[in-house]
Amino acid sequence: MKKSILVSLIVALVLIVDQALKIWVKTHMNYGDEMKILGLDWALIHFVENNGMAFGLSLGGEYGKLMLSVFRILAVGFLIYYIRLLIKSSVNTGLLVSFALILAGALGNIIDSAFYGMIFSASPYHGGLAELFPEGGGYSSFLHGKVVDMFYFPLVNTTLPAWLPFWGGEQFMFFKPVFNVADSAITVGVLNILLFQRSFFSHPQHEANPAAEEEAASGAAVSKAEKEEASEESAVREEKPRPDA
Repeated sequence: MKKSILVSLIVALVLIVDQALKIWVKTHMNYGDEMKILGLDWALIHFVENNGMAFGLSLGGEYGKLMLSVFRILAVGFLIYYIRLLIKSSVNTGLLVSFALILAGALGNIIDSAFYGMIFSASPYHGGLAELFPEGGGYSSFLHGKVVDMFYFPLVNTTLPAWLPFWGGEQFMFFKPVFNVADSAITVGVLNILLFQRSFFSHPQHEANPAAEEEAASGAAVSKAEKEEASEESAVREEKPRPDA
């Protein structure tokens, strides 16, 4: 399989799963509703929305939201360009898969920010399901939509012991952020690069520019041949008898 096709399939698969789940949650759950995954208390589908970054983080205000959306679009454009360079450079498949996951995750959240405000009615805090393509239009404008999150894994939810300095008696929860499939794809892609693709950082020029490497090798071969030829000519000259003085 061509690497470009593999990257396209990964991006398409992540986007389909991400958007299908977000649309289902948005249209079938009230804001703040939750349900257990496989009956587990620490694994939940919990519907929330955020205005910004991954794992519920955000930039304040309308301008912050707009800046974040524009930054995402620019980042996606750079990722597409960079992935094309990596494909031409014949890097290993694991690295390409990682960047494909990061690209897919970024695209998934861009779709929310760019279009959800235009195609969905609002999900009010006091209850009520959102409607897809409402008659009166969406709840916001282009690039001002909210990102839908739903995965919630409060693995630890306890009260810290009173004897603990500073935080004694306070509630402690891990893992608190709510996230989505797109966030997961970005996280997996980044972790895979950091943990299993460290050679990419050690030899970036070697990985990214095989044409230059081939040219350098060719030049070295030509130089070596010239040196050998010069050496042979010198040896021939030395073997010739010198005329008597």
